[in-house]
Formats: sequence, structure tokens, C-alpha cells
Amino acid sequence: MTRIYHDPPLAAGHRGRLALRLVLAVMIAAADCAVAAETASPANQPQFGGECVEGLAEGRHVTTNCAIQWTDQDGKIYCFSGDSAKKSFLENPAENLRRAHDFVAAGAVESVEQAMQNYQSSDAEAVVKDYIGATTKANNGAFPFEDPLHGAHLQLTYDDVDFTRTIDGYGFFPDVKFHDQHDPLKKYLIDFWVVPAQGQLKIQETRIYKEPLKVEGSWTTVARQPVPWWWIPASEHPGHLATKRGWEVMSAVEQNAVKESQKNGGVFRLKDDKTGEELKLEFIDTHQPVRQLDNDGHYFACTDFRLVGTKDQIYDIDFWVSDKNGVMTVDQTKVHKVPQLKSGQWIQVPRYEWKDLGASHLVP
Repeated sequence: MTRIYHDPPLAAGHRGRLALRLVLAVMIAAADCAVAAETASPANQPQFGGECVEGLAEGRHVTTNCAIQWTDQDGKIYCFSGDSAKKSFLENPAENLRRAHDFVAAGAVESVEQAMQNYQSSDAEAVVKDYIGATTKANNGAFPFEDPLHGAHLQLTYDDVDFTRTIDGYGFFPDVKFHDQHDPLKKYLIDFWVVPAQGQLKIQETRIYKEPLKVEGSWTTVARQPVPWWWIPASEHPGHLATKRGWEVMSAVEQNAVKESQKNGGVFRLKDDKTGEELKLEFIDTHQPVRQLDNDGHYFACTDFRLVGTKDQIYDIDFWVSDKNGVMTVDQTKVHKVPQLKSGQWIQVPRYEWKDLGASHLVP
């Protein structure tokens, strides 16, 4: 059974949110894996321990001598087993890099839980503080952060660690306070996902949890939509964690989104089953965890799509996926949550609850 500890004690508001947002994760880095977290690896060292990043994106571990490389705009080095692998990767580096992370992160929850016994939340906070300190020192006092949701290049100033969640088997989650370097009233809360790997704690991923919103001429800090995956309540969807094949399910969902978008000039078209309206959407991300509905190869994944032409109108779209002769195939797509404007902020409002669908709707 997954146990959650809050360290240090939280204010009532935080306790209430966490009680409602019990999170279970599936994509986690193996404690004994030779792959270093890309977000925490030094820029002058090969990412993924020098393995072929295209091979990882395809679901294979391929060692290299790193003779063939590619360096991204942040100076991070990626290795390839050959010129053809590099060419294939660079056709869509962002998507392929995401797939590589999905593959190397699958499984090993028990190993991580055992490795976590050697650390406390204060250790994770120290790792995050050291990382922030080194980054700001290298960037003239600013902490640069790429916001993929809005496409913004943020320049932030560190304030303090707000609190840290610890989830057995999944890692530590320090929530860190920042403000805009040029406007102290624009405040951010950024979650750092820290996991034990290779005998030490490493930063696996960072996501914005709260962002500044101007309301009636003043800045306030609000939870952004969509929230980081580790805030998603496990009770929201049925099934158990599809640990071993989760990355394959995510790949099938995202390939379906890309394929359908390519047919329509980059737009994912989906008929709203309630209103009959044809929605024009842009794919953002697939939630974790992926769910396994039964033992007969049926899976479920939840995704976020942005309404074309908007900044923060986000739809939550559910995908049902099944294993057909070893190939993951999307069987059904349904609008789960829709954006609604409340108090000047777009939030996601659910159309249905899983308990209301009935068993016949869970497996197409």
C-alpha cells in the first residue's frame, strides 16, 4: 500500500488539497538504472548515460561510444548508435526525447521504495537547493525555466521551499517558491520530482504547480491547469497501474494524436459527444499514471489538449487503448473535462465520473 507523508507539517489549505489529490505514479526511474535523469545531468556530460537516445525512444537500450552526437540549445549532449538513428531522432526531437524518458522511467517502483529508505525529505530539499544555487550562479542570479504550456522563457528568483511531499516508491516532491526576476509580485510554485538513482538523489522532472494571474489589477497565484501529474487523484480513474506497458500505451495515444493532427494541418479534430460540436485541439501531454482496466490487454490514458487559438482553455480527453496482437491501438476517445471560465480563470470541469459510466463503458 502506498503511504504518503507530508514533511514539514502543512498548512490547512495544503492538507486539504493533498487529501483530495492522492497521487500514484507509474513512470519512475529505476534506482539501479545506468540512465541519469536528463533534467539533472550536467550539460557537458552525455545524457542517458551515453545510450542511444533514438534507441530509447524506440524502446531499446543501445550502448554507444558517443562518437555521433547532437547538442540541444541548452548545451545537453545526446548520443546515437549511427547516422541513421540521429537522422530519425532529429525528425521530431521533442517527441522522441519524451518517448525516451517514458521508456527509461517505466517500472522499478519497488526498487525505488527500497532506495528511498536511505534518504529523508530534507535530503531532497538540499539537492534541489544546490541545483537552484548552481543554476542561478551560472545565469547571473536568475533561475531560467522553460514553460512548455505557454511557450515562455521565464527568468525567476528563488525564495524558499514551501513544503515537500514524500510518496513511497515514487520519490520526493519539493514545492519551491519563486518570483519573476523583474516583478516580485508575480509568484510561482514549482514542483521538483526527486528520485534515488545510482546511489544518489537526482532531479527527474520539474513542473509549474501555481502561476501568477492578474485579477482586477493585482497579481494573485493560482493553480494552473493542467496540474502536474503527481497531483492527479488515483481515484479519478479505474484500473491498476499499467507499470510494464505504460510507455507503450502512452506512445499509442500520442501517435494517434499526431497522426490525426497531420491529417488536418496540425489540428486534432474531435466531435464532442455531448454538444455535437467539432473541437479543434492541440495536443499537450499524457497524464500519468496509465491505467490497466483488466488482464485482457485493455488500458486507459488521460490527456490534455489545448483549444486551438487559446492560451489556457484545456480539455481533458480520455483514451481507451487495447493490445491487438502485440500492437497498442486506440479504440475510443471521449471528452472528460471541459474548460470553463470562473472568477477570471479557466478551470477544467468534469463531464462525468467513472462511477457513473458503468462497467460496460470501461472496456470498449
